[in-house]
Amino acid sequence: MVFAVATNNQKKLKEIQRILDSFGITAKTLRELNIETEIEENGTTFEENALIKAKTIAEICSLPTISDDSGLEVDALGGAPGVYTARFAGEHATDDENIDKLLAEMEGVEQEKRTARFVSAVCLCMPDGTNTVCRGTCEGWIGYERIGDGGFGYDPVFMVGDISYSQMSPEAKDAISHRGSALRQLKEKIGDFI
Repeated sequence: MVFAVATNNQKKLKEIQRILDSFGITAKTLRELNIETEIEENGTTFEENALIKAKTIAEICSLPTISDDSGLEVDALGGAPGVYTARFAGEHATDDENIDKLLAEMEGVEQEKRTARFVSAVCLCMPDGTNTVCRGTCEGWIGYERIGDGGFGYDPVFMVGDISYSQMSPEAKDAISHRGSALRQLKEKIGDFI
């Protein structure tokens, strides 16, 4: 069975595929399905954006579609960057530019006030419109500098205890991550949809 995954991000796809493997499901990216469409993520929550993406792609390709909308909520910044995580430093900002802006805004903030969490909303939408959305979180704090060379996005500055997401193996990260949590919840529900 083939599921569409509403992303072209290969690192997200690998995390999702590890979960789908246990069901014998093959995940295909938008590029692999020859889908070229701009989806306006105009929701105010991660859940709304995940549903927008999944419904749009399921309608286009008539395949069960999984989407993920995730981001970083930093308490000292009032929950920012939130749904604007990928474009925190501007519309086409790189990971490094986003991290640089975050570190600049956190300058001078004491460690006990650097609390943050990653949030992931994963949506499965079937071609008939039925859907489910699962939310996962991982609590941590914002480090003072980049540490580690794995992962992507804000991983080098997101600390869980004394190590960053970037220092974790993929398996260790999956076990505690926001996306891993949301995908495990989806795994429990997916049998009801297939």
